[in-house]
Amino acid sequence: MGGFSPFHWLIVLLIVVLIFGTKKLRNIGQDLGGAIKGFKQGMSEGATDDKPVEKAAELPSQAGQTIEGEVKNKTKS
Repeated sequence: MGGFSPFHWLIVLLIVVLIFGTKKLRNIGQDLGGAIKGFKQGMSEGATDDKPVEKAAELPSQAGQTIEGEVKNKTKS
């Protein structure tokens, strides 16, 4: 009583295709896939970037010292 049958979902899919068209739906799918891929890459880069920070925090002998260095910008391709 509460769910839709496969026939109802087929009708809904047909209506969505008629309203938006296949080209627009394909573009939406590609945009969504690209966003998910970018999110996964960002998560994996964030996981690798956190490791050096943890190692630096583990060195108590260098507490109170100033470390000088250069910041390099990452460019996205």
